[in-house]
Amino acid sequence: MLDPVAVTALTPPLACPSCRAPMSARAVAGHNGARIALDLCHACRGLWFDEGESLRLAPDGIVDLFGELNAHKDDAQTPLGHDLACPRCRRTLAEGVDLVRTGRYFTYRCPQRHGRFATFAAFMIEKGFVRQLSAPEIADLAERVRIIHCGSCGAPIDLRQHDACPYCHSALSLLDPKAVQQALADYQARAQRAAAGPRAPDLADALIRLEQDRERVKREEQKERWQGTARADDLWAVGLSEVWGWLSARVKS
Repeated sequence: MLDPVAVTALTPPLACPSCRAPMSARAVAGHNGARIALDLCHACRGLWFDEGESLRLAPDGIVDLFGELNAHKDDAQTPLGHDLACPRCRRTLAEGVDLVRTGRYFTYRCPQRHGRFATFAAFMIEKGFVRQLSAPEIADLAERVRIIHCGSCGAPIDLRQHDACPYCHSALSLLDPKAVQQALADYQARAQRAAAGPRAPDLADALIRLEQDRERVKREEQKERWQGTARADDLWAVGLSEVWGWLSARVKS
């Protein structure tokens, strides 16, 4: 698990840009043995990144972060406020939309470049840890729970009427162990290439991609994942439980 950042005893915690409550400071692994202090609000499910911090996270740091998020996945959630403020200068954060291969996500940046605020779901989309739900999966989920909450903005979505969030227009996506596995392997491979110079594609990376292709055929098994879950309307919590189970098994092996 993550270690508390020692300097928090000397400096007051940052206020959450949304709810203004003190955020939790945690240290995670960065590149080249560095430690990066992240600030999290579990009630708002949000992360504050000082300028450039998200780019300096090492794969091991991301695994640590998953452990922290999983430990708090059942915490009561507070909807995001309308006017988010920078915890450094208190100026209103500028809302923007970024598009990556795995979807679109909202981000909130300080106009003075102190950093940015992102929901946990937006961070996972940014890093490629999610996959979009297929039409059959959405139809099946609609029969089971009907209403889910958008991972990007928290708004309720009636799956019998919408196949994307009608408020922020984000596609419905799931935090998926296979997507996390592939993304972490890609990050690790990039770090190794940067340290060792150009090299041929790693066999392990190729095997992971092959396994990813096989998993696409088995997506109907997703139905079993949703059966019996107490919070099936919260795809974030369901997916996080599965991802952390896979990560924990990998660490033990």
